[in-house]
Amino acid sequence: MNSPAASRPERIRARLEAAFAPARVVVTDDSARHAGHAGARGGAGHFLVRIESQAFSGRTRLERHRLVYGAVADMMPAEIHALNIEALSPDDHGVTTSP
Repeated sequence: MNSPAASRPERIRARLEAAFAPARVVVTDDSARHAGHAGARGGAGHFLVRIESQAFSGRTRLERHRLVYGAVADMMPAEIHALNIEALSPDDHGVTTSP
């Protein structure tokens, strides 16, 4: 799924699936809401990532975010300007990742 024809959200999703084998993952392109933003002018996008994976169990929010950023690091800053991350583990109660 890392073909040139794949959209950025699809490529981000593929990277996250490969890195974390998530139970759920949703990647939404939120770039339109940030049109004109300095970081977006060069073509890099803003994305909302909601992911649930066992890999996040026992990790702090900061650790979870660092893991997600690590999985897409080579796409930053040319393709990804910003990520809004919701990274959950199956242990997190009362929270769902449904869009």
